Amino acid sequence: MNKIIPLSFITIASLFAAEHELAPINVEATLITEVSQNAQVSADLAQALSEKVPSIDMNRRSGIANDIYIRGQKRDNISIEVDGTKVCGACPNRMDPPVSHILANQIESVEVTEGPYDVETFGVMSGGVKITTKKPTKDLHGEFNLGYGMWNYTKVGATVSGGNDLIRVLVSASTESSDQYKDGNGDTLAQQVANNPSAGTATYQTKYEDMQAYKKNSVMAKIFVDVAEDQELQLSATQNRSDDVLYPSSKMDAAYDYSNIYSVAYDVKNLSDIYKDLNLKYYYSDVDHPMDTRLRNSGTMMYMTNQLQTTMQGLKLKNSFEVGTFDILVGLDGSKRTWVGEKFMTTTMSGAEGMHSVSLTDTLTQNQALFAKVKKELGDFKIELGARYDSTDITPTDASMKTNSYNGLNANILTSYKLSGSNKIFLGFGQASRVPDARELYMPTTANQNLKQTTNQEVDLGYELQNDSMKFKVKTFYSMLKDYIYLQKGSTFQNVDATVYGAELTASYFATDEMSIDMSASYKKGQKANALVGQTDKDLADMAPLRGNVAFNYEYQNDSLLTVESQLSDKWSDIDTDNGEQTLGAWGVVNFKLKHALHKNVHFTLGVNNLFDETYAKSNTYVDLTLISAGADTMLLNEPGRYIYTNFTVKF
Repeated sequence: MNKIIPLSFITIASLFAAEHELAPINVEATLITEVSQNAQVSADLAQALSEKVPSIDMNRRSGIANDIYIRGQKRDNISIEVDGTKVCGACPNRMDPPVSHILANQIESVEVTEGPYDVETFGVMSGGVKITTKKPTKDLHGEFNLGYGMWNYTKVGATVSGGNDLIRVLVSASTESSDQYKDGNGDTLAQQVANNPSAGTATYQTKYEDMQAYKKNSVMAKIFVDVAEDQELQLSATQNRSDDVLYPSSKMDAAYDYSNIYSVAYDVKNLSDIYKDLNLKYYYSDVDHPMDTRLRNSGTMMYMTNQLQTTMQGLKLKNSFEVGTFDILVGLDGSKRTWVGEKFMTTTMSGAEGMHSVSLTDTLTQNQALFAKVKKELGDFKIELGARYDSTDITPTDASMKTNSYNGLNANILTSYKLSGSNKIFLGFGQASRVPDARELYMPTTANQNLKQTTNQEVDLGYELQNDSMKFKVKTFYSMLKDYIYLQKGSTFQNVDATVYGAELTASYFATDEMSIDMSASYKKGQKANALVGQTDKDLADMAPLRGNVAFNYEYQNDSLLTVESQLSDKWSDIDTDNGEQTLGAWGVVNFKLKHALHKNVHFTLGVNNLFDETYAKSNTYVDLTLISAGADTMLLNEPGRYIYTNFTVKF
């Protein structure tokens, strides 16, 4: 869609259409509830988050398993946790981002931290996502949902929970698959590749042109045991199995993505009048991700596989106290991550493997940390102080490579002041850092073994109004990035100083008990202090333009809701042309959703996304992703065209 959308219109009609899911939020976090009830288009959490939180943008990679940015920050600049378990992807090309290893239908709530305001977690430099999955209940509860949509999208999921005073158990399972979506031009994923002049032998072989886009299965189990009064043992296991996931704008596809997430926690409450809670948690996660050229025309005789594997395990101890009017949290945090990659060739006729080589040297990242938080309320004034000290060692198995060690002090101050019963202001100052990862330090062609850790110093300022007829919130931020890790086209990762600043606005107006309007907008701008050597462009990559959404909601009967929304984006013109980004046109789409209660426990949903079948692209082409490219042309991946979907849910 090549229409110009005036900036003033986007500011008014902003980027947010929630069905009243957002709880009151403060300077450091946005809480989203009812995730599973409302993420009915697919199980892709990235899409659900990008539609609900104005600070989050989605990077489209495929029909599933897409990545997220928080205020233009991604990869190791943000952290992803599932029930306190830190999750990492194995693919250096982000085919299996951390948010893809948990499904939206398994989730109870998501807390999004915007800025360096979480001292409990390793690596929350510019933001983080804390995912809380469903918990087992004592009473017997269950849910069954069936989803179907265009392009042969099918989802079947079920959750059962129950127990007694001693033990509670939850089991959740789902299966989901889809053919390739079509963009507004009517092109499938394979056809988008074929239409691109840069594709060459990266086009799909004829026999694979119409294959499924993905198939994804998942199962989650939890057991909570009341060991004694105020003492609980929590056991959790999640397995995800994704097969033959197409990544059309990349040169390879995922043969499979298999991940496992395990945790065990012991929680003791009310130890004394002062000592309120002790929580000890051990977690382990692993990901196995082979990507290959088997489906492409470059792999007709022999195809290449790049198989990467990563593990993450950690131990965290948290102690909570109430000392007078102070709430105090003190904790210890330790983790180990391994990451390794191997390339090999396979002969298509015989299946014989050969020509093995290392794509990423086996690397161990070890972190130890001490953290503390203090909260205090003084009437209408609230203050929270946090601090964390990290010591991190990164050790490659290859003795010819350099071992790196880093130390960092993270700290923040969060304050809020209630001006009246309905409005308040808030202010935050924070500093946090993140260390380079194994890809940035040791992966051939782009590695730089002398990278420094990146430090973010940030200030956030905002105002919030909430009364019976409306909610309004505006937040501004200014982020100073020292030694920001940045990939230079045709060269290696570099440290560069940079700034990112912007604003986010959300508003809801309740016209009547039945009708409401939700609005939001987000804008950000990023610049390097100096252009990289041999370059002139100072714009930072990944800074999506002004985007917005306005939604009209009509609750025509109890728990039955009609929503019509318009999502809008300005032209993406502040780009890093020296490092692969392209100017993208403005776009606007209209979505429709009807959620009807057939019974208090039976719901039917009918929705249409991109009602007018527009052709547009959300995601840009910064060179830190290896995409199909020839000369100056890099493949853009269009978003889905008109998509009609249904969902049927039964609860008991």
